[in-house]
Amino acid sequence: MTSKGFLFVFALCLGFLPAQSQQQDYFQNPILAGWYPDPAITDDGNGNFYMVHSTFAFYPGIPVFHSTDLVNWKQVGNVIDRPDQVDLEGFGTSRAIFAPDISYDNGTFYLTCTVVDGKGNFVMTAEDPAGPWSDPVWLPEVLGIDPGLFFDEEKSYIVYNSDPPNNESLYDGHRTIRMMEFDKENLKTVGENRILVNGGVDISTKPVWAEGPRIYKLNGYYYLMTAEGGTAVNHSEMIYRNRDIDDEFVPYEENPILTQRHLDPNRDNPITSAGHADIVQHPNGDWYGIFLAVRPYEGDFYNTGRETFMTPVKWENDWPIFDLGGEEIKYEYPLPEGVIINEDLFPLNGNFEFQKDFNEKELDLHWLFLRNPKEKWYDLNERDGYLVMKTRSETVSGTSNPSFIAHRQQHLKGDASVSMEFETKRSNEKAGLIAFQNETHFYFIAKSYEGNSPVVQLFKGNRNGDELLASEKLSSTGKGIEFKVEFDENKYRFYHKTTSDWKNLGGDLDVKYLSTRVAGGFVGANFGMYSTSSGENSQNKAAFDWFKYSGEDEVYKK
Repeated sequence: MTSKGFLFVFALCLGFLPAQSQQQDYFQNPILAGWYPDPAITDDGNGNFYMVHSTFAFYPGIPVFHSTDLVNWKQVGNVIDRPDQVDLEGFGTSRAIFAPDISYDNGTFYLTCTVVDGKGNFVMTAEDPAGPWSDPVWLPEVLGIDPGLFFDEEKSYIVYNSDPPNNESLYDGHRTIRMMEFDKENLKTVGENRILVNGGVDISTKPVWAEGPRIYKLNGYYYLMTAEGGTAVNHSEMIYRNRDIDDEFVPYEENPILTQRHLDPNRDNPITSAGHADIVQHPNGDWYGIFLAVRPYEGDFYNTGRETFMTPVKWENDWPIFDLGGEEIKYEYPLPEGVIINEDLFPLNGNFEFQKDFNEKELDLHWLFLRNPKEKWYDLNERDGYLVMKTRSETVSGTSNPSFIAHRQQHLKGDASVSMEFETKRSNEKAGLIAFQNETHFYFIAKSYEGNSPVVQLFKGNRNGDELLASEKLSSTGKGIEFKVEFDENKYRFYHKTTSDWKNLGGDLDVKYLSTRVAGGFVGANFGMYSTSSGENSQNKAAFDWFKYSGEDEVYKK
């Protein structure tokens, strides 16, 4: 043994090495923490996997993640990364970009998706999933949501969720899964649509919201996999198959192949609402499934949104079944054979912390805007080591693009903080740290000006505007200030600091106010930097020195 090897073993025995540097035997769920809903995955046949997710009215749209082993993921791009590709102006936070699907055929990647409340379904293409992606080609004949492509030997097809037969609903939530032939060269549909599923597996039970369809060709069968039951606690995944794609798809007798709807909601560390799945084969030959699910901290309350999970998939009598290791989805599963956790990647799950000092010339891919920036109101080059943001009239309560840049809340417990320089003598100008769920549900701690003095203010967004919860005069007249939000299952707490000590403002705030259950919609909470002049023109700017995030959930502690 070399001296280096001896020292490694000696340190390991004494416990000097940090836990994250020791070999792990399991991957952790969710594999993408925070609101990364509606996952879809494809591979290029050369060991590369690509995964995409819904982003609704946030920009850039549709993140693209890459992996070679299904465990170590890195964001490599965004499908919608040019403001003129898809205009998100005017859309509510949880509208617009719904349920993308990614597929690959003969050197080309295809992205299908829906702009809900907009122009409907579209397809984009790229030679490299990291981008650039083409402008959208709209598919007016595809009426519905959740389109996905399937490439057979001689023909290609698009499959999607649509209205009930003859547009006559037998009950609320009655939908169909339909299919049309697709011309992949000219990016258009061919012929009439065909109904594959009417309602669900058994229409006599009034199944709701058949959606998220995928078609696979394996083992001499064509498989159709769909979600059913809605995207909340009754979510589930169903499987059908046939030998000839033109024949009727026959459902599996033991459906659903994935659900948690029958389990006790009061069980320890529940994972619920599982569905909207996709399956893929690992390079080692094993099968895995990705799907959305949520981590409630109480009942059906969760602030992290719908996240992406992964479990093994087993085959029984040529049917794919999610192998949960029992009835419950687990927070960890054995690593695929030969896979090692890469700790140099930007963290996406488990307990972690990071700090961004804004020394780069471009923003990292994980940052989120609200809708497309129509002008360059932020700058990483104006001051070295600062993100400078204009204090503009737009607000997060509207449906345009405010001066807002945020990161997803990815844990049940943790904190986020910023360091900022900002001066004003106008009461309408404010800049600081925001915890944002949608236009009417957010908390915002800001530096502003009131009564001939700089102040710190705490606001609560609601349907009647911004409610001032607390205000405090600042003794310091300097530009610099730090803000922090602490969060856990019971509360949000906001702090500010101009000297050495954090000072709380506003006490304990209701964490459920930013939950999906209360706020509604399909996204989770976000922590970010925000500056506004509240509907009036302004020439002011806020300069952010750094952003820190830390999350530590009990379930990941060893």
